[in-house]
Amino acid sequence: MKIAFQMDPIGPININADSTFRIAEEAQARGHELFYYTPDCLAYEEGRITARGWPLTVQRVEGNHFSLGAEQVVDLAEFDVVWLRQDPPFDMFYITTTHLLDRLKDTTLVVNDPFWVRNYPEKLLVLDFPDLTPPTTIARDLQTIRAFKEKHGDIILKPLYGNGGAGVFRLTQSDRNLASLHELFTGFSREPLIVQKFLPAVSKGDKRIILVGGAPVGAINRVPAEGETRSNMHVGGRPEKIGLTERDLEICAAIGPLLREKGQVFVGIDVIGDYLTEINVTSPTGIQELERFDGTNIAEKIWLAIEAKRQ
Repeated sequence: MKIAFQMDPIGPININADSTFRIAEEAQARGHELFYYTPDCLAYEEGRITARGWPLTVQRVEGNHFSLGAEQVVDLAEFDVVWLRQDPPFDMFYITTTHLLDRLKDTTLVVNDPFWVRNYPEKLLVLDFPDLTPPTTIARDLQTIRAFKEKHGDIILKPLYGNGGAGVFRLTQSDRNLASLHELFTGFSREPLIVQKFLPAVSKGDKRIILVGGAPVGAINRVPAEGETRSNMHVGGRPEKIGLTERDLEICAAIGPLLREKGQVFVGIDVIGDYLTEINVTSPTGIQELERFDGTNIAEKIWLAIEAKRQ
């Protein structure tokens, strides 16, 4: 198959952690032809969805992990699969790429389905499952957020469309910084904020469960660094091997049918204790850590699911 990757610049990636690299590596091993472009090189040109980029070859050699062919402009309708893999923030630039890629639906499989990536961003999709999530409020209004804090005491405040743990704050019952943080966030963004009741179980880790085609294939535990609330690996969280509990499987069984129905092939959900906190569909990570811990080829499972859709 002809595979195109819409992703952030490939040069700086960590080849031992980046999920897109692992997906491309497995695709190459399966004999597929790779093409790479950055999202700013996606375009609509007189009825065609095009991308300016390069034929791609990858190899697991640090500092020399890829080579590119001659730059060219391609018609993405001529590809079998396009991967939507740039990282958030989930802003209007990101949303516009989903609108353009959605126009390929009659010819090309876009993973994950851009229509539902756009309509189900990670911190909003969980609202469909209130029985699985901690108490949550989404608001821009300070009075609403303050009322939530007065009710629940210890809370987490974060940007609605951020990623990687950036801008995540824990405010304890005695903390007096809510108004200042609200002023800071609303000063540079028109987006609402999301607040959730703080879950003390995060000290034992924030579990990332990988689902392929709506079914769980494994999990890693991300443990916060000493003195840190956030467990994201981007901010120093430590990955650990962990299994799936009955509650994890219950959560996956509840959300799996919706993910399959909406074309979300590769998804990473976040679970703290018994609660689902995010359903990551834009550019989930965690494949390589899970493969090392469990000795399972997760990238192969992803490609088997995609190849089945293209038969």
